[in-house]
Amino acid sequence: MGHSLNKIITVCIFLLFGSILAQAQIVWSGSVSPFGKTFGNFHPRVVVDRTGNPMIIWGRNSDASVLFSRWGGSAFAPPVKLNPEGISIATQGWMGPDIASKGDTLYVVMKKIPESDAANRILLVRSTDGGISFSSAKEIGFINDSISRFPTINVDSQGNPIVAFMKFNCTFGDSRWAVMKSTDMGNTFSVDIKASGQAGGAICDCCPGSVTSSFDKVAMLYRTNISNIRDSWIGLSTDNAISFPVGYNVDNNNWEINSCPATGPDGVIIGDTLYSVFMNAASGKSKTYLSKFDINGTTANSVIALTPSVSGVSIQNYPRVDAYGSALAIVWKQTVNGTDQLPLLFTNDVSKGIQTSVSELVDASDITNADVALSEGNIYVVWEDDASGTIKYRAGKYTTITASVIDDSLLPSISPNPATNFIEISVGANGRSPLQSTVKIYNVYGQIVSTFNPTPTLPASREGVSMDVSGLAPGMYFVRIGDRVGKFVKL
Repeated sequence: MGHSLNKIITVCIFLLFGSILAQAQIVWSGSVSPFGKTFGNFHPRVVVDRTGNPMIIWGRNSDASVLFSRWGGSAFAPPVKLNPEGISIATQGWMGPDIASKGDTLYVVMKKIPESDAANRILLVRSTDGGISFSSAKEIGFINDSISRFPTINVDSQGNPIVAFMKFNCTFGDSRWAVMKSTDMGNTFSVDIKASGQAGGAICDCCPGSVTSSFDKVAMLYRTNISNIRDSWIGLSTDNAISFPVGYNVDNNNWEINSCPATGPDGVIIGDTLYSVFMNAASGKSKTYLSKFDINGTTANSVIALTPSVSGVSIQNYPRVDAYGSALAIVWKQTVNGTDQLPLLFTNDVSKGIQTSVSELVDASDITNADVALSEGNIYVVWEDDASGTIKYRAGKYTTITASVIDDSLLPSISPNPATNFIEISVGANGRSPLQSTVKIYNVYGQIVSTFNPTPTLPASREGVSMDVSGLAPGMYFVRIGDRVGKFVKL
């Protein structure tokens, strides 16, 4: 009996720790400095191209410029300067240019300085070949006599850029976050719209923000300043950045401070859930947190510290998050017993939750901030290392579960395809599962053109719905049911 009990306990311990280790199972390469000190190291950001290879931008303080490099197969290519000659760009360790990509199309936004001059607007450059070549820089955000700062960018499901920035009047009053959207791959942009302040009060006008999107959902993440309460909020759009009618506190720490935190939130949308990360010092120490928010709800499902109490931790800051499929990774800077560390929290299946007691230490040196990007089976981390004065980079490989999670039988079945007047949409194996989620049809610009809401009275044997598409213009369209997407051609 005792032997059997010991065996059972051993198996339970193995299963427990096996589950924990599976959350952080990454095979790492060594950390390297791909570029010398002469190239600078401010505020690095990393994204991936169509084949999952990393691309990096960062700022160089010596000439207020923006540099870019792409992975060339065995090493990074020599950095290239993206801002025009004679144009200075705002860049510091805690803020700077931003980059976003979809496939081999990528966009970089940067702020001309001095920012006190209303004519110094935001610049955008675009590449359609994975960073081999770039368009000339173009000014965006023609906002009359207003002043802008902190541009940030995301790409929608069709590869169109969504740009957000902080906006002031000519006396640095009326601070707010504004969003403008392109539907033609960055050639033109809509007039910017206000995406903050839904709860009243001001925003934290010295704190960067970020914007993230998934189909028709767009979240503007920012730090507010409501009577010196500096929690992190989102302005939420469910019409693909046409309007931001509602906003929510995803923080709820109630941090009151009459000074500038100089740090803001970051986030990703997976399905109908927004995962956001931020720093908050309401406890008396600067700590990093993860918030899980149901976009269909009105309050955060949970707000948890990224780490439990760690002996010797004096500060945590600058968290960043990225996702690919069901995988999610978070990095941040923390100081433990006087030494800077770069921890990483990772799971290859976010649906099973995130165990904040488990993290990996990517590096320990003089770290200012970091960024992380995921592709299928790959994880890339870059950070500003002030001890060496260089950008540092580390790559890892993880076991992806994307292939085992996404079953072709779960994708929407659409017929006829191409279609003329009507399409039949069904889900599940052999198209026999009842529809549980709203059916949405999008055009190639990510705009909703038709919806269908299944009712609870639909019988279980219902195989699908018929939707009238006769009024749609000829072209390609996308059908979304929950997290599953199919496409069809309208003749």
